[in-house]
Amino acid sequence: MRLSQVKASLRNLENVRFLLPDGSAVPDHFHVTEIGLIDKKFIDCGGTIREEKLVNFQLWTDTDTDHRLLPGKLKDIIALSENVLGIGDFEVEVEYQSNTIGKYGLDFNGNEFQLVSKTTACLALDQCGVPSQKQKMQLQQLVATEQSGCKPGSGCCG
Repeated sequence: MRLSQVKASLRNLENVRFLLPDGSAVPDHFHVTEIGLIDKKFIDCGGTIREEKLVNFQLWTDTDTDHRLLPGKLKDIIALSENVLGIGDFEVEVEYQSNTIGKYGLDFNGNEFQLVSKTTACLALDQCGVPSQKQKMQLQQLVATEQSGCKPGSGCCG
């Protein structure tokens, strides 16, 4: 979800709520302790130089259970970060700590923001030596191929 989509979603909300990937909610008394720009430059395992820019929201909860972040206040924090830090309309990543700090993608279901699990991936599969997955065949297909005269070692298979 891009920052512009977050801002548009906040327009129609009375309360700001975040759901974790397991469906449980971040406690209503959370704080947005940071909004930042992450500018990541890196080299993948194939030697390609890459760059990624993200807007980062950090959520935090404490013992002040009366705290509530209203949509207008979050819009103000976002506007300040855009003006002071020069944040653009990038994808939003959310940090939230349950046992350890987790990084999540962000989605919106019409009423609540949803933290979406992120995964790692190799960005250079064609260059780093990871074998591609072999195509699976059913035994019937193999028998039909052999009956048509295409047998292993015959040279008919590329």
